[in-house]
Amino acid sequence: MNNKKILIIEDDEDIQSVLQYNLKKTGFGPIVSAEDGKTGFDMAYTERPAIILLDLMLPEMDGITVCRNLKSREDTAHIPIIMLTAKSTDTDIVAGLEAGADDYVTKPFNLQVLTARIKSALRRSEQSGNPGGAMIRRGPIAIDVERREVLIDGQPVTMTYSEFEVLLLFARSPGRIYSRSQIVNRVKGDDYPVTERAIDVQIVGLRKKLGPHNNLIETVRGVGYRFSER
Repeated sequence: MNNKKILIIEDDEDIQSVLQYNLKKTGFGPIVSAEDGKTGFDMAYTERPAIILLDLMLPEMDGITVCRNLKSREDTAHIPIIMLTAKSTDTDIVAGLEAGADDYVTKPFNLQVLTARIKSALRRSEQSGNPGGAMIRRGPIAIDVERREVLIDGQPVTMTYSEFEVLLLFARSPGRIYSRSQIVNRVKGDDYPVTERAIDVQIVGLRKKLGPHNNLIETVRGVGYRFSER
């Protein structure tokens, strides 16, 4: 997994150098970089990286715009983007996730943690690109996508349209954080009045149906929810 091209879009040369040195030392590569958002955006097309590390505060084009534009295009939407920034409020994190970021790491960062996040994002990307047919298995949960059936510990569990869509969204990308707004945008079933507040109620109901495995859906305070990677 490590021999994957990484694009670093970061205007601080010192941070660029530290990242390049340590990621190469860890085994990643090749590694390319850009010092402004516009150049980084263009390099996403010319370099075709496996993952992008993206600062928020950039000259020419800010990180939110870069992320939103890349995620809105079919040929670059699949590239995982980890935002790497000093802006660490809940509002900033939600804004990054709403723009399409796959993860969010705040500065100053621990290099071991960042490396683990990169590996996790790459692993999720590979799983999404090759879902292994119509069946998704996550621990005690098996989801038959085509039949829209869910088995928990081998036993069938009845779910509404919205519950199934939420569980499928989480199970396809374990570890990825989804804001309530992102979940709303995905789940628009007629069987449930989908609002951001309703999502919290929906999660409560979904956890009940997961029974002893309800802790697989984790709350990320101030941001949203994610499916455990355990």
